[in-house]
Amino acid sequence: MKNLDLVDRIASERIRRLVSMAEARTKEKNADSRKLAKRYASLAKRISAHYKTEIPRDLKAKICKNCGNILVPGINCSVRLASSRGYVVYVCECGEEKHIFYKKRR
Repeated sequence: MKNLDLVDRIASERIRRLVSMAEARTKEKNADSRKLAKRYASLAKRISAHYKTEIPRDLKAKICKNCGNILVPGINCSVRLASSRGYVVYVCECGEEKHIFYKKRR
């Protein structure tokens, strides 16, 4: 029988490592590096699905749902603040918007 806590911990470590490697590759601004970064992000999603562990919220906010890019402000996404609504908007180069709330909703 598998030790589920150990499997879960190892899967989480691998996901964190893959996302950090993908972020580093995205910052290189190279076409091949971008492809590799997308591959790392897709592997992280596959590990999460296979071992039924959630990608942590801070890491999930860095991945575009539409194209799978790692969002790095100034390189492949723009950031703006919707202060009246209480969230930050990340707009990926594919056009997808990601809203991250910083105020509690009523």
